[in-house]
Amino acid sequence: MPLMYLLIFVAFIISIWAQFRVKGNFKKWSKVANLNGLTGYDAARRMLDANGLYDVPIEPVRGTLSDHYDPINRVVRLSEPVYYESSIASVAVACHEIGHAIQHKEHYPMLTLRHRMFPVVNFASGIAPFMLLAGFFFSSMNLVGLGIIFFSAAVAFQLVTLPVEFNASSRARRIMMQQGFIRSEEERGVAKVLNAAALTYVAAALVSLLELIRLILMFVGNRD
Repeated sequence: MPLMYLLIFVAFIISIWAQFRVKGNFKKWSKVANLNGLTGYDAARRMLDANGLYDVPIEPVRGTLSDHYDPINRVVRLSEPVYYESSIASVAVACHEIGHAIQHKEHYPMLTLRHRMFPVVNFASGIAPFMLLAGFFFSSMNLVGLGIIFFSAAVAFQLVTLPVEFNASSRARRIMMQQGFIRSEEERGVAKVLNAAALTYVAAALVSLLELIRLILMFVGNRD
C-alpha cells in the first residue's frame, strides 16, 4: 500500500507540472504573432466554414484557457485572449476546439460515447465521494463498494476523453497546415501548445486511475 500512495503522489506532482506547462506554453506562444495575422476567431471561423459548419457560432468568454465546444447548443466559446489575439497560441487553441465541432458533425464514436456517458457520470461523480466517506466512517463495505462503482464511472469518462482530445488536436494541426492558417516554421509552436494541453488530460486520468486502484485494494483488503 505505501507504494500505491507513492504512485498517487507522483501522479499528482505530474498533474501540477502539466498545469504549469500548459500555462507556460500558452503564455510563451501568446507572445509570438502568427505570420498570417489571423486571430483565434478568424482561424476558427475559416475552419468551421471549410467544413460546412456555417451555422455554428463563435462566442468570446471571460477567463484564460476557458475555451470549449458546447455540443448541446452547438457553439464554440473562446476565451477573450484566444478570440481576439493573433498569436500562434490563440490559433492553435481555437482550431483545437473546432476539431471537437467537426467530431460532432462526423459522429466521432468516442465523442458520441462521452456525450452518452455524461449524464450518468455527472451524477456518479457527485455522489461517489459521499458514499466512500460514509462507507469508511460507518465501516460499511457495501457503501464503499457502491462508491467505488460510481467513482469508476468518472474514471472511465476521463479515459474516454483522452482519444477525443488527441483526435481533436490532430485534426486541428492537419487542417491548419492544409488550409494555410500557419506556415511550416510555426508548426512547432502549435505542437507545443496542443501537446501541453493534452498532457493535462493524461495526468488527470492517471491520478484518478491510481486512486481507483488504491480504493479497490483497500476494499479487497477489508473484505478478507
